Amino acid sequence: LEISSLSENDILVLRLDLTDRSSHEAATNSVLKHFGKIDVLVNNGGRSQRSLFVDTNLDVYSAIIELNYLGTISLTKHVLNHMIQRKKGKIVTVSSVMGIMGAPLATGYCASKHALQGFFNSLRTELTDYPEISILQICPGPVQSQIIQNVFTENLGKSLENSGDQSHKMPTDRCARLTLVSVANDVKEAWISDQPYLAVCYLWQYAPTWAWWLMNRMGKRRIQNFKSGIVSVQGAPL
Repeated sequence: LEISSLSENDILVLRLDLTDRSSHEAATNSVLKHFGKIDVLVNNGGRSQRSLFVDTNLDVYSAIIELNYLGTISLTKHVLNHMIQRKKGKIVTVSSVMGIMGAPLATGYCASKHALQGFFNSLRTELTDYPEISILQICPGPVQSQIIQNVFTENLGKSLENSGDQSHKMPTDRCARLTLVSVANDVKEAWISDQPYLAVCYLWQYAPTWAWWLMNRMGKRRIQNFKSGIVSVQGAPL
């Protein structure tokens, strides 16, 4: 408010729990009552994971899917109904490069992001009668954020002991700017990452056999580092 021409009526902040799906319709209606319309929905809620599958309780996987996947599509459903009535809008979902490849210590997280990729790619095909409703997926690589401090581990309620160094990751403001550029240009899927992680995305897309070989080698080192208490090292993508 201090640095822009916005007024207090131009801003509405609502508390929202993605896992409380029964509250999403009321939250959507509150926004519509305040602004009269919704132009853009940015799905940016979720938690990552750091644990080996063989050590992880199945309740963790249920919680990941409930939050990252079901919570996201629940909110999308209520907002999309409004956009269909208007025949206009943008639905932007922050997925991950883990939505287009696989990585150790993140089986549940990767699964939830793959689910979002499949869902929104399919939803896009159902909206061909609404050409002004855009479905966009943003796939960041490693970005400086608080996501590592709040990851799921092998048991619900257990936090990660060592969040590691984040200095090698993309700055948050750089990722945000590239996301805005992607949204402004209606890019259906944007991979936002520094090298060498971006190169791995292309390898996974166009030369999967080589990507599997590379990820097996990188994955083995990553698991060794994890067991040794080293969570993040240069060159080993999180």
